[in-house]
Amino acid sequence: MNAQDICALAPIIPVLVVDDAARAAPLAQALVTGGLPALEVTLRTPGALDAIREMAGVAGGVVGAGTLLTPDDVARAVDAGARFGVSPGATDRLLDAAAEAGLPLLPGAATATEAMRLLERGFTIQKFFPAEASGGAPALKSLASPLPQIRFCPTGGVSPANARDYLSLPNVICAGGSWVAPAQLVSDENWDAITDLARDASRLNR
Repeated sequence: MNAQDICALAPIIPVLVVDDAARAAPLAQALVTGGLPALEVTLRTPGALDAIREMAGVAGGVVGAGTLLTPDDVARAVDAGARFGVSPGATDRLLDAAAEAGLPLLPGAATATEAMRLLERGFTIQKFFPAEASGGAPALKSLASPLPQIRFCPTGGVSPANARDYLSLPNVICAGGSWVAPAQLVSDENWDAITDLARDASRLNR
């Protein structure tokens, strides 16, 4: 699968910070059951790579690694079983490492210049980050006319209250959100509640 295929799986990609890898598989199952198969596990915790390994075995799930910053991050993510990568920005070293590893990458851009540079590298699917801090849906809408070749996954401040504002834009393919797996529900292992949140999120573009 390429980045476009993965982003087209559902309107929301859960952005997950997993502290306990023992909860990773049931968390993934809850999200997949709710209709969100693409899962981004951010490399912000010591157990993130173990969480990716656990989630990689969940049927129907497509697990990726977020917060990729270096070529080493790419190598470790691929070794853990990540099927795609997400980065808050982009450097040539990171882009080269992902290409060499054959890892579909969703690189971050916040300005027209950054988006154009990524387009020169062949990236027609990009992450718009940080979405709300960079002007939100109005800013992203303004990029649609001059850069019609690019579709974005806005992430950062996206919530149930504004998700449709983003998803209604012609240059948005999906959005990243953390609200579908609140820390308290994960800690409580309330998988049914997370499935309900995922199901609601999966219907946002209908």
